[in-house]
Amino acid sequence: MRKVPVEEAVGLVLGHDLTRIVPGQSKGPAFRRGHVIRPEDVPVLLSMGKEHIYILEVPPGHLHEEEAALRVARALAGSGVRLVGPDEGKMNLQAEHDGLLRVDVDRLRRINAIGEVQVATAFDRRPVRAGDTVAGTRVTPLVIEESQVLAAEAIGREGPVIRVLPYRPLKVGIVVTGSEVYKGRIADAFGPVVEAKVSALGGQVIYKTLSDDQPAMTAGKIREALEQGAELICVTGGMSVDPDDATPGAIRQSGARVVTYGAPVLPGSMFLLAYIGTVPVMGLPGAVMHEAVTIFDHVLPRLMAGEVLTKADFVEMGHGGLLSKRW
Repeated sequence: MRKVPVEEAVGLVLGHDLTRIVPGQSKGPAFRRGHVIRPEDVPVLLSMGKEHIYILEVPPGHLHEEEAALRVARALAGSGVRLVGPDEGKMNLQAEHDGLLRVDVDRLRRINAIGEVQVATAFDRRPVRAGDTVAGTRVTPLVIEESQVLAAEAIGREGPVIRVLPYRPLKVGIVVTGSEVYKGRIADAFGPVVEAKVSALGGQVIYKTLSDDQPAMTAGKIREALEQGAELICVTGGMSVDPDDATPGAIRQSGARVVTYGAPVLPGSMFLLAYIGTVPVMGLPGAVMHEAVTIFDHVLPRLMAGEVLTKADFVEMGHGGLLSKRW
């Protein structure tokens, strides 16, 4: 780049954004790349500590940071993702709709190993809302060799690195177990929690019932939910190893194939997932009723987004499985 005194820069074109910071108030670009310097800009630039302006001259085989960031972002983006920017050399990728964020972590690592290309994403399989920023990309220098961007684009052509899978509006059945609820001794506090979380992801509860702690009755209620068109079934309570906690046996008795009973996630380790054909059946432990974030909040979005989970998926949940009240 060519260095020019500010007083002699009137009429010249900026080669990069210039950031102004007002402590405690704001931080952002005061002048954008491509701005033509005017006489009234000179005192502003001097107040920002800019006594010289750098006029960008990009040599052959190189790219300006904004063009590079834009091309890398395009290489990353898959379905459900929109591009925002560039702004101060950075591109953001945002969710176009509510859904489940999917990140190809292996190819993300390969892109970040190229050299001066930087891509930061939110965690894979995180539930996101429309407008959430799910990734950002930029390059380190103001001018970068095009070969590095070409390498990132080649990895992107293998398939989308970042996607947002939409939730499916599944029809959901809820079976609330427990003799104390079934016989009216206490009000059901579990069902409303499950119903609210299902509805928040676009699901529709079409069947909700109570069941005594008798495996045959609970199994019958599960089959009834299925007959009424449920595409996802949640069975609450009775999931511990106590002799009178009969929900796991009832789910098996309904004809479901159990994928896992127990998972390395806290709270909610006594979780069960099974399938009747293609319909997921979840056994939800008591933690789901009283803890803000449990294994249910990790598994439900994946099922609503159409993922079919295996035992291996639950084995992987141990890393990060000690949950907090926020993502």
